[in-house]
Order: sequence, then C-alpha cells, then structure tokens
Amino acid sequence: MKKFIIIAICAVVLYVGWHTAHYRLGVYIDFHPDAPITTFMKTDEQYIYMERNGEYEQFEIRGVNMGVGIPGEWATDYAIDKETYIRWFGYIQELGANTLRVYTILHDDFYNAFYEYNTAREEAGLEPLWLIHGVWVNDYIHNSHRDAYDDDFRQTLIDDCRTIVDILHGKKNLSLGYGLGSGSYRRDVSSWVIAYILGVEWEDVTVVYTNNKYPERNSYQGKYMYTTEDATPFEAMLCEVGDKIIEYESERYKQQRLVAFSNWPTTDPFTYPTDITYFFMKCAAVDVEHIQTTDAFQSGHFASYHVYPYYPDYLNYIHNTVEIDSYPFFDAENVYGLRDIGPSIEDYLPDGEDTDFLDEKGRVNTYYTYLQVLNNYHTIPIVISEYGVSTGRGMAQKDYNTNRNQGHTNEQEQGYAIIECYEDIMNAGCAGSCVFTWQDEWFKRTWNTMANIDLLNTPYWSDYQTNEQYFGLLTFDPGEEESISYVDGDPSEWTEEDIVAKNGDITLSMKYDEKFIYFMVDKKDFDPDNDVFYIPIDTNPKVGSTYCERYDIVFDRACDFVIYIDGKSSSRVVVQERYEAMRAMFYHETHDMDAYLNPVDRDTAVFKNIDLLLQTATPLLTGIWSSSSETYETGSLRYGNANPDSEDFDSLADYIFTDSGVEIRIPWQLLNFSNPSEMMIHDDYYEHYGIENLHIDNMWVGVSDGENREYRISLSSFELKGWGKSVTYHERLKRSYYILKEYWTGS
Repeated sequence: MKKFIIIAICAVVLYVGWHTAHYRLGVYIDFHPDAPITTFMKTDEQYIYMERNGEYEQFEIRGVNMGVGIPGEWATDYAIDKETYIRWFGYIQELGANTLRVYTILHDDFYNAFYEYNTAREEAGLEPLWLIHGVWVNDYIHNSHRDAYDDDFRQTLIDDCRTIVDILHGKKNLSLGYGLGSGSYRRDVSSWVIAYILGVEWEDVTVVYTNNKYPERNSYQGKYMYTTEDATPFEAMLCEVGDKIIEYESERYKQQRLVAFSNWPTTDPFTYPTDITYFFMKCAAVDVEHIQTTDAFQSGHFASYHVYPYYPDYLNYIHNTVEIDSYPFFDAENVYGLRDIGPSIEDYLPDGEDTDFLDEKGRVNTYYTYLQVLNNYHTIPIVISEYGVSTGRGMAQKDYNTNRNQGHTNEQEQGYAIIECYEDIMNAGCAGSCVFTWQDEWFKRTWNTMANIDLLNTPYWSDYQTNEQYFGLLTFDPGEEESISYVDGDPSEWTEEDIVAKNGDITLSMKYDEKFIYFMVDKKDFDPDNDVFYIPIDTNPKVGSTYCERYDIVFDRACDFVIYIDGKSSSRVVVQERYEAMRAMFYHETHDMDAYLNPVDRDTAVFKNIDLLLQTATPLLTGIWSSSSETYETGSLRYGNANPDSEDFDSLADYIFTDSGVEIRIPWQLLNFSNPSEMMIHDDYYEHYGIENLHIDNMWVGVSDGENREYRISLSSFELKGWGKSVTYHERLKRSYYILKEYWTGS
C-alpha cells in the first residue's frame, strides 16, 4: 500500500510537472526537426494570396476590428461570453467581411467560440471567418520612461508572441495577468489565422528615445528576418521580435503565416516640410522597408497602417500651404529630433506633382492621396488595418476635404463614410483593410472630453459627448429591451407621474437613463412656428445666476444652464460662464490666457455657448503661430427623429416637436455631469483650479415660454438617484451596418 501511494504521488507530481512545463512554460521536444514547414498565406510586392485547393489565389483582407468592452465592464474584465462571440461572428460574416482582427490575448471563451463557429461553418461547406491576431504592448510601459530595449518592453513582447502562438495552437494555460486574458486554451484555431500584427500605434518619443539611446543596436540578422544598413535601433528591435515569432512557430508547430508591424502616420517613414514637422512634432519614423525576409520565411510580410481621414492629415497642409510668419520661442530647424528621418513625402505624391490631391471623383481628397503615397513607397502589400468614423455626438477633429470627421456623424453618414474610405483604400492599391470597429465601447475616453469625466467609472454610462466610444457598427442602447424614452414626437411613453414642473398651461416632464436626461414640454395650443421654450437648470449649489441677460429671463434660483428651444434650427443649451468647462480647461488654447488669473464672478449673468475644442493645425491654415485653436458649438441642438425604428431616424437628433410641445434628450456631459451613475457633477472650477467631482441628490428645473418676463421662473426639484454599476443595455446594429452590408454583399 505504501509503495502504491508513493508511486501515485510520483505520478501526480510528474503529470503536474509535465503539464506545467508544456502548457504554462512552453517547454517542448521537437521530435520531427526535419518535418516540412507549411503555410497557406503568401505575398508578392502588392498582393496577399491564400492557398485554396492546392493553388494560391489573390485574397483581399476585408476585415473588422473587435475590442473587448461591453457596457458595465472594463475591457480587461473580459466579460463577453462565448454565445455573444458566436452571434457577433455571424453578424460580421453576414456584413460581407471575411476577416476579424483582435489586438491582444483574450480569454479562452473567445477562442472556444471561434473554433466552434468556424468548425460549424466548414462542416456546412461555408467559408470560415479568418483571423488576424495582434500582439499588444502595455500602455503603461509604452508611455513610461522605458525604452524599447527594456525587458518590460522588448522581452515581454517576445514572450507574448510565444504565448499567442501557443494559444492559437491550443497548447497553453494562462492565468489572469494585467491587460491579458486567461484560461485553458485547448482549441487549435491556427488553420484560420492568416496573420500577426505586432505592436501598437508607436509613441514617437519612445521611438526617438530608443534610437538615440542605442545607436549601436541598429542591426539584427535572424534566420527569417534581417535589417538593412539603413535600419534604426527601434526597427532592429521590431525585426528581432518578428524573427522570434516566426522561429518559434516554425520550429514548434512547423507552420508560418503572414507577419506585419503596426504603424500609423505619426511614425510613418516620411519627412515633411518644416512647418508641418514642427507643429506636429514629427520626430520619428518606423520604416518596415528596413526589415527584409530570408528564403526561410516561406509566407510573407505586409505593411500595416492605421489611417483615418482626419488625423493627422499632414497632406492637407501641403495642399493648402501658407507662409508662416515666424516660429515662437526658438528656431524650429534646430529643435532636437526635428531632422530628416526618411525620404520626403513629396517625392511619392502621385505623378510626382505636389498639386495632385484629387480622387477618382475629381474632388480634393488628401486621404486618398496619402494612401497612394504609402503604396508608391512600399515594396510589400499595404493593409489599412484601422479606418472609420465615429457616431458620437461630440467631435474631436475635422476632415476638411471630404467631411469624414471624428465624431458628430450620424449612423447613415457613418456607413457612407466607411464605404468612401474603403473605396479610397482599394483604389489606391492596398491589399486589404479592417474597419474600426465592431462594437461601441463605453469605457473609452477622448482627449478633448477626458478632463470632464470621472475616468474611473466610464463603463457605467454611455457618454455621447466622447466620440471614441462610438466607432462601432453595433451599439448598445440603454434599457434591457428598449430605452426608457425615444425622442420621436410620440409622447405615449410619458405619464402624469413624470411631470416635474408647471408654469400656467405649460408642464415639464423628465426621466433619465444611462445615456440621456429626457425632457418633455407640453403646452396648450402649442405653435411650433412661433412658440419658444426656456428650461433653466440648476445643478451646482455653489455657482449660477438668477438672471440670464442673453435671453432676459429671471429665475427664483441661481441657474447653471438654460435649454432654449426655438424652431428647428436655432435651439441650444447655454451655460453660465463661471461653469463653462471649455474656459476652465482650454483657455490657453482658445485665448492664450490663464483662466484662473482672472476668474469669472460666481453670479455672472453671462450665459455662453457650450463649445468643444478641435484638434486642428490652425496655424498651418492661417500662417500665424499664435492663432487660437478651433472650436465648435457642441451645445447646438439638432432637430430630428431619434427613434431607431423610424424611417427618418437620425441618431444625432436632440429634440423633436410633438403635437403639443417638444421632446428633448440631453447627454449627461453636456450638463457637466462627470459620472451620472453616481450623480457626480463638476464642482466650482475656480475653487479647485480644475475639475473636481461634487455629488448631488437632485437638480432644479423650470419651464417658461417667455411671455411673462417680469415674473421669475419657478424651479422645482427633480430627484437623482443614479444606478451605480448596475447598467442596463440592449444591442442594436447601427444603420451603418446595413448600409455597408448592402454595399459589400448587394443585399
């Protein structure tokens, strides 16, 4: 008995040891070192090919990117279940896409779902969904003091490459790590994986820092990849990482697939005119032409770029060249890092003419021109692995030539913009593309609104002012099956219990959900052509005015906002100047002054438009370096039908007239809520030198048609409870999905 126990214990120890070594540490013995290496993907100088029935056929990557976020969860919670993934895979193929791209290691539910979905497809004689897998670089490492040769950067990237290869071949156990999925990965999905894209949108300062710190490390000679004599140290690091992932998969699994390195215009290979170089601080280049492959790499590599119509659109400022008056503070020619880092982009403009910025429709289209430049320069296929526009209400950047902006685009406009981008990509000669992105993600942030919100609670509400949350083809509307209210002119969802305030024959009703505060004004004998409405709002007890000189109306409480409804084109929300977030956060950019040196009076009667800052190179358009940054009025309200079930649905509609009044929906951030899930608003900026949170339990609202201006508008309390982390939502395919589907499939 004793011997049996000892033998059993030894067997268990051996099994656990083998299991740990094989599935966790990646230890293996190559029993077939001379076995042939296989691949089903290849490239030439322009195209990508897939082996089908023993022959290689040209293959267009027509892909969709997919993130990991759903409402109420952070991306790193990996909360999407297998059934949801399988449903989404079906939607994506029905769209007409053939490829899915993911950015990092996901939890095992994703790979199990992918295996189950594609197995069923192939058993039914249908085309599977192909996969491009990314290898992520941790944001905290990438944006830290570390260079690319730090072990937390380079070695972690190499280790993650091995991990991903093992996961895709179904031979990995992985515990939850920061930013990584976890699970027991036992499904071999490698037969459907066509490529790896290594890395992220590189931080230019990290690239420059690495290149200057290690000038001697500018060469790497591997079995599968090697650098040319023009390579930089950062490119040599990438070459090593690429070589290592090919080597590991070739030796352990006897397979190869396509490899690419992530890139974007900020670190494209080109040198730009001095003015553009200075303004955008274009100090770094990553050029995959400096990374070559040996004959041992049977598959192929391509150049991967994230390219959007509006950012940074360097070519727009070459097309619209203006003479700059002078450089502020220093001589830009001698700024550290602002030197020739690659060939001049002007050498690769179509036909070599710097005036040729027209697309096939005869319009100025610098997006299309930039795509042509990439194809003119590179000797390997180009894949635009991210492109798209956002349906968010807020906007961060404009595309001045084709109006494909970053934000403030409705769902129909998003669909047509994606099609235009796709046509530009393919007409320019690219080998494929991936739309960004599949689903909206509530947790995301955008540079021009992130100061206004509580960044620790973004997944728990849908911030319509933050455009980065709305790039998806699939959205999440509040409510388990339908939203609590739809601004569509039908007041049937409103009841007597929703009435908050009365003023003579006018009533004001309110309700809210995870995305909007809803208002309905009802008035006897309402005339939409002549009647106007004022809805004063008091949220912050520390600031506000009892008088609004802009509209010459008075209130019985100090108010912070006024919603003004006047016809179909002149309505807006205005804010008391003391409570204006734009002034508090971006006064230097808009007025070249410090807002806190001359604070606004607490009770000022001045009410201002609500604006958002745009990321536009204004000096390059005006020729004056001191030009104020461009803004746009985000408080302007848009008339239309906001019900997704309506034929005339406009996803950006803010209000619509009913037979007896008006329905309105206002996004939370527009009223300075930083976290409505816990009913947190902005405190007084000038007490805290910036934005701090203040909890409120109620807001005060009133209503008037302005007929009796000598009387103060009476405000009533509206209770605010919030919802904490218990969000409700339901999926909805956007109109853009169906527009793109019809284009790609004809149905």
